[in-house]
Amino acid sequence: MTDIVKKIEDFQDKSLLIVDDDAPFRTRLSRSMIKKGFEVTEAESVKSGIIKAKEVKPAFAVIDLRLEDGNGLKVVKEIQESKKESRIIVLTGYGNIPTAVAAVKAGAIDYLAKPADASDIEVALLSDPSKKADPPEDPMSANRVKWEHIHRVFELCNRNVSETARRLKMHRRTLQRILSKKSPK
Repeated sequence: MTDIVKKIEDFQDKSLLIVDDDAPFRTRLSRSMIKKGFEVTEAESVKSGIIKAKEVKPAFAVIDLRLEDGNGLKVVKEIQESKKESRIIVLTGYGNIPTAVAAVKAGAIDYLAKPADASDIEVALLSDPSKKADPPEDPMSANRVKWEHIHRVFELCNRNVSETARRLKMHRRTLQRILSKKSPK
């Protein structure tokens, strides 16, 4: 682990709130973080995340940006109101600059794209927020980022090819060819 200023043992308050609607991911992450020394509380929605944030007032938080009942930034704001010094990481499967900016403005110290493993999350939570993060060892290729974005818009358009093509400003047949291919590495 590079650039970790502190270890979890150096913190008095080890409380960690994990808010994610993907139950298998949330459970795996919780188990891993408990093994790393965090005291974990889980929530699966914005509503339950806000309730748990008020109860626990966590020192650390890992919040999924898109939850079934709304935007995870509502939970970030709640945590910031109750405990300003909390270290909050926002996770999302759809990384883009506007949402990263919104997450940081809401009070997050870092923004990670899924899939992020427990080690990446631990490094982000324990690193000095004022220092610049190391670049990822194995970032997504530009082709993969493009493919992910197209598929995200396709899903948001309820898998409607014509509507997706219109929003992406591309020809429908071009979009159909892209959608029929496997994801690039």
